[in-house]
Amino acid sequence: MPEHSIFSALILGLIEGLTEFIPVSSTAHILLAGHFLGFESKGKTFEIIIQLGAILAILTVYFQRLWSILIALPSDPKARRFVLLILLAFLPAAVIGFLAHDFIKNVLFETPKLICVMLIVGGIILYAIDRMPLKPRYHDMMDYTPALALKIGLFQCLAMIPGTSRSGATIAGSLLMGSDKRSAAEFSFFLAIPTMLGATVLDLYKNRDVLDFNDASLIAVGFIAAFVSALLVVRSLLAFVSSRGFAPFAIWRIVVGTVGLIGLTVFG
Repeated sequence: MPEHSIFSALILGLIEGLTEFIPVSSTAHILLAGHFLGFESKGKTFEIIIQLGAILAILTVYFQRLWSILIALPSDPKARRFVLLILLAFLPAAVIGFLAHDFIKNVLFETPKLICVMLIVGGIILYAIDRMPLKPRYHDMMDYTPALALKIGLFQCLAMIPGTSRSGATIAGSLLMGSDKRSAAEFSFFLAIPTMLGATVLDLYKNRDVLDFNDASLIAVGFIAAFVSALLVVRSLLAFVSSRGFAPFAIWRIVVGTVGLIGLTVFG
């Protein structure tokens, strides 16, 4: 296995974990980094599997809370209501993603230039929303209404446009509809679990004929790197957004998108 390939796998795994749960688009960062590193995987096996590392991180951090909700389901109406909220928010992406998977992958293709443009556009929108004088009505995600959850799920569907960001779309939608910054980020965490698992399973199924697991060492390195870096992000993000908001991520998107466009122009 070439040394630069192991290094590339490590870098891409770290990028996946660091960007999956913040509103900067992990897909954009992985594609751009892979483009400039010259890293390719047959059937996108590597990219699909390392997402599971990020999912495992959020399951690890929230294991006790998820377990308490699970065992409370038979007797606690609030626990059942929260599960309903997550399912309602997940529903639009599940339906559209399943029905339009081939269109999304083949027509809304992930070109580096498109992703750079969407990074910039999304960054401008997120920055504007973060600076709006919004008055939150919801400070606890457990108090979200079914209608709010469904609307957040519709916003999540915007992330099917490459470079938009799943967490960015859900957080922006939550803020516009009355959530405070902390609960918006936390709800996005929980919504990520069924959304990412569903997308990963569907991608694996759709690519089953071209999946290549020969580079198991690369996948293992990327998976572990994604898990560790995502663990750090999930444990620190809520405190960060409570004090700093989402403007730093918006600025980061604009910078990365701009640098990416310059790099693509100069180096191709």
